[in-house]
Amino acid sequence: MRKLSGIFLVGLCLGAIGAVVLTASHSGPPAAEAVAVAEPLTTMSETPVSTPSPTPTPSPSKSATPTPKSAPKVEGADVDRLMPSGTASAVVFDRQSGATTVSVRADRGYTSASLVKLLIALTVLDRGGPTASVQRMLSRSDDELASQFWSAYGGPAIVTRWATKLGLTGTRAPADPGRWGDTRITARDVVRIYQYVLEHAPGAIMAALRGATERGSDGFRQYFGIPDAADGRPWAVKQGWSCCGPTRMLHTSGVVGDGDRYIVVVLSEHPASVDYATGSKRVTAIVSALLG
Repeated sequence: MRKLSGIFLVGLCLGAIGAVVLTASHSGPPAAEAVAVAEPLTTMSETPVSTPSPTPTPSPSKSATPTPKSAPKVEGADVDRLMPSGTASAVVFDRQSGATTVSVRADRGYTSASLVKLLIALTVLDRGGPTASVQRMLSRSDDELASQFWSAYGGPAIVTRWATKLGLTGTRAPADPGRWGDTRITARDVVRIYQYVLEHAPGAIMAALRGATERGSDGFRQYFGIPDAADGRPWAVKQGWSCCGPTRMLHTSGVVGDGDRYIVVVLSEHPASVDYATGSKRVTAIVSALLG
């Protein structure tokens, strides 16, 4: 009986131990697995993923928007170096600043050649004349049309009327009433004419000057001066040329730049021995210096 009791007690003890082992094996995941799951959570909570700050966009500097350049200062000596013979006058008026930036012999008189056509055009349009013919007279520098309008609209009175109205102090009607090209002008007065055209005159005039053809109605190449020197900038021009009484005249006048910023006038008188090609190059060189 004692032996059986001992055996029984031993069996109970062994059963209890087995029950404990079995119970432990089904109580949950192993400790190692719990650590493997917990570590990532601990890492994320202690070291959160940071969102990169956007790269700041630099604010534009003042130099990012270019300031329009002013025309370079040109003196009489600069013009004279480009005119080894003859005489030239030059005026540049900056409409943006409202100031004359270049003035070289601004009041010296020259015969106008075709620049007087600006005054003829103003007269014809003021009186309701044919716009298309006026534009052709300007863009192609048509002498035949100019002569017709000169006779029909008052001849020398055209010049005296506008000289009085615009305060043109150096502009005079021609001594010979039939020779409109002999009207006397100055660079300063031509600038004043353009100021009036831009501010008050019909748009037909500026449209014609923007559409100036490379060759005039007489075949003369009229892109010397402003057109050849503009270097891609917008322009509008009225040109003049004549010979030989006894000298050769070559004039370039008009506007250059965005918004017609600069009024540019170069009047030049050359000895008759200087041909048109040479004189044209000299006038273009002067305008290039004025525009920089």
